[in-house]
Amino acid sequence: MVIYLSSEVETLPKLDELTPRQIVEELDKYVVGQTAAKRAVAIALRNRIRRQKLPPDLAQDVIPKNILMIGPTGVGKTEIARRLARLSNSPFLKVEASKFTEVGYVGRDVESMIRDLVDVAVDMVRAEKMQEVADKAEQNAEERLLDLLLPSGRKRKTRRQALSDFLEDEESEPALLEEGMDFEQLQRTREKLRQLLREGKLNNRIVEIEVRERFFPGRFEIITSQGVEEMDIAIQELIPGLFGPGRTKKRKMRVDEAMEYLIQEEEQKLIDMEQVARIALERVEQSGIIFLDEIDKIAGRESGHGPDVSREGVQRDLLPIIEGTTVSTRYGTVRTDHILFIAAGAFHVTKPSDLIPELQGRFPIRVELDPLTVEDFKRILTEPKNSLIKQYTALLATEGVTLEFTPDAVDAIAQFAYAVNEQTENIGARRLHTIMEKVLEDISFE
Repeated sequence: MVIYLSSEVETLPKLDELTPRQIVEELDKYVVGQTAAKRAVAIALRNRIRRQKLPPDLAQDVIPKNILMIGPTGVGKTEIARRLARLSNSPFLKVEASKFTEVGYVGRDVESMIRDLVDVAVDMVRAEKMQEVADKAEQNAEERLLDLLLPSGRKRKTRRQALSDFLEDEESEPALLEEGMDFEQLQRTREKLRQLLREGKLNNRIVEIEVRERFFPGRFEIITSQGVEEMDIAIQELIPGLFGPGRTKKRKMRVDEAMEYLIQEEEQKLIDMEQVARIALERVEQSGIIFLDEIDKIAGRESGHGPDVSREGVQRDLLPIIEGTTVSTRYGTVRTDHILFIAAGAFHVTKPSDLIPELQGRFPIRVELDPLTVEDFKRILTEPKNSLIKQYTALLATEGVTLEFTPDAVDAIAQFAYAVNEQTENIGARRLHTIMEKVLEDISFE
């Protein structure tokens, strides 16, 4: 069950200020019901804050209490974990356990989840740093663009020609095209151009700038003792000395496009990627969260043949990652001791006791999520600020159609969703999407 609230509507509070009870109240805004699961993850999250206040020697021994969620699909398992990560501003990765294979088999090895989590953390930290340097980058890009619009060379004719190329009518701004301009006049002209640039009056003009040639990326399958990994890498980054500092070429583009390109280039210059990598690695180690979905698909004991061999092999490969080990990534090594693992599965065919005992012991907290009732479906349809009904109402309102759901209609949809889930496959709240699309098909088509 996925229920999003726009960040523009409400700013998330700081995690340090929230008790477990308040964390549950925050989760209640996005997920209906499932109080036991919310309490478990709220306590796990708060314990991380408590751990940070301990002396370093004691904090090192306090390991996270991993959680195993048991319940049918569509009842909120994934959304609880995702909202928990957003609330804590932690690197979060959702991965399906069924896509991993035992070492020695073709497929992804379990360590790839840690590398993917580090990539998520790097992107998160880079985005934060970009916000910090955004104003400075825009300012630098604007100055570079003004240098192109108003060459600072001594040749007046060159400067006059450059200006006339960007102004629709020379007579409209005669002060910008004076033949003899001293430094002060040049500065005034530059400020007038800056104003025109900020007002967007030069957006459609063409400017020629130097752009760095982007070396083509290569996709490689790297076969190691840990299995087969697909990696997107740039050859120039892999062997920088072989290709030199990188070539540039001149390219013509609109002023607004040039501004966007120059801002991105300036952001890259202002951001220290080594610092970003260090912060990202520390954030993964101290507050990373991995949501291991479909863990029931790898449940099964050794039977000597068939897929059960690989299933138990994946479990044994997962064990050291969850217990705590060191994983090498392209940004550095990561210790997994304090990463929080939240596993989830429906366990229709298997049961948690079918997991190997060592893995069971690494998930000390077990919570069972309840199937959704008719009342739950009603609440999902109406309570969230961006509930399904409000979404469809807003979509059709863009074309002047007023859509209204009566209480009887909401009740009928909820009853029908519950009945279909009972008679066929139980897909939880996702059934509401199917029913709403069918109910509104004719209205949406017309």
